[in-house]
Amino acid sequence: MPLDERRIYSFLGLSMKAKKAASGEFQVEHAVKSGTASLVIVAKDASENTKKKFGNMCEYYRVPICYFGKMEELGSAIGKTYRATLAITDTNMAKLVEKQINQ
Repeated sequence: MPLDERRIYSFLGLSMKAKKAASGEFQVEHAVKSGTASLVIVAKDASENTKKKFGNMCEYYRVPICYFGKMEELGSAIGKTYRATLAITDTNMAKLVEKQINQ
């Protein structure tokens, strides 16, 4: 795994520990709709249905979305099992992660 990817996963882990992230479909959807999500991350190997659902939702609520990593890696980075979706609720951390992913 490249250093950049490891860095992103460690930022995700830090966000989760600081309680500045929501994971799982229900929590991420709630974060987006309540306006607390600053960035949504969807695993590249998530189902097409999940990608479409969150893509449309993020477009409607004007929340940045990134497609990154695999479900297993996203989950292990935050101390959970497989996770297809993740929302970062801290604005500064969201900008940092988005910048790292888009490099």
